[in-house]
Amino acid sequence: MPKTAPLRPRRGHLAETMASLGELLREWLPRQRWFAGKDRLVAELGLLSMTELFPGCLHLLVHTGQGPVPAPGGAPPAGDCYQLLLGVREQPSPRLGRAIIGRVQDGPLAGRTVYDALHDPRSAQLLLERLRHPGKAGPLRFESDPARPVPGGLVPRLLDAEQSNSSLIYGDEFILKLFRRIQPGVNPDLEVPDALARQGCGRVPAPVAWMRTTHPYEATLGVLQPFLHDASDGWNLSLNALASGDDFTVQARELGRAMADVHLALASAFPAGPPGENNRTAAAMTERLTAAAHCVPALQPFVPGLRAAFAALSTCDSGPPAQRIHGDLHLGQVLRAGRDWFVIDFEGEPSRPLSERRSAHSPLRDIAGMLRSFDYAARQRRPWRPEWARRCREAFCAGYAARAGWDPRKKHGLLRAYETDRAVYEVLYEARHRPDWLPVPMAAIERLAVRGD
Repeated sequence: MPKTAPLRPRRGHLAETMASLGELLREWLPRQRWFAGKDRLVAELGLLSMTELFPGCLHLLVHTGQGPVPAPGGAPPAGDCYQLLLGVREQPSPRLGRAIIGRVQDGPLAGRTVYDALHDPRSAQLLLERLRHPGKAGPLRFESDPARPVPGGLVPRLLDAEQSNSSLIYGDEFILKLFRRIQPGVNPDLEVPDALARQGCGRVPAPVAWMRTTHPYEATLGVLQPFLHDASDGWNLSLNALASGDDFTVQARELGRAMADVHLALASAFPAGPPGENNRTAAAMTERLTAAAHCVPALQPFVPGLRAAFAALSTCDSGPPAQRIHGDLHLGQVLRAGRDWFVIDFEGEPSRPLSERRSAHSPLRDIAGMLRSFDYAARQRRPWRPEWARRCREAFCAGYAARAGWDPRKKHGLLRAYETDRAVYEVLYEARHRPDWLPVPMAAIERLAVRGD
């Protein structure tokens, strides 16, 4: 067995340890899928917390400060906190391969190799044992629902998918999501599914165990939930339907009913938000549009029409009451197992402040996100299939209306504004991360600015 050596972190060692790891982490962090600042250098790096989870594995919370986003007039972004689980060995296994971060040259870890411990099956198994047996490790807290026991001996595998977090699958029975970018407070991906489970809503897998920290502040670090191993996500199901020429309206209608179930349960589980203020909403949307058009010149010819979509909010009724919502709804956030739809990933948009993600919003924001997702699916290959998307959008809204008691299509001005706001966000995202996809949201921008469909 590879050699490991215990390291008992002490507060006085934090600065020394960070100094010895700094060069390696500055190079390694920007290459990770979950790192938010891939286009910026890591100018500052600080160690906020270090805990030995078990011999040979350190839990770190690190603070990164970066230079400004390379855009005209951009202001330096605030720093971020990231969660790292680092394996520490004198002789690491060759099987770790790309998980290896590097060999430490000096400081408390001198002569040892560090690596991302989530790629190590032994570390992943020991992490599950921590979750199975509630307790403490320094500032870390491991907690579970005693009514939902987790068996031992489950074989782990790291989910290899592009996402803002890291996920481990245990025996195809449970999935552990570890949040990488940490913010103070309860993460909605723990808070919301737990509240929905208490409401008896079966559309969302309930948390069975979770981990959090009390230092440097209270924050959620990870959540263990049942894994729907026989499920397929809505994105792949829709693409398969398009490829085979199959109709998807029946599934879209059922998905609308499922989303209404979730919204109704959320409205019961959490206090209602303040009455809608369309003028304030329009102002915030217009501000986001102005910033996006400054960064993406292709948006600028459409700005007058898009502003008109937001200005029209002043003549709309307030719509449904503000409530807790999903916050980042699209076809990749829903799963179909058998004949049932399930909703996952309630974290919201990770780039937004946690306080905003935990606040009340119009449910039309979620609905607009799903409608945009149908449009994305229909434009994955040429010839584009806008009619397919239109039928799915209609079916989704019809299913939602049948269960919710109100029809999103009858809130035309509100729905247009929220869909426009979502399309503006997509333009900015694609321009920064996937330029080849930019024509997809730009087609929606042209439609929404000119016709307002």
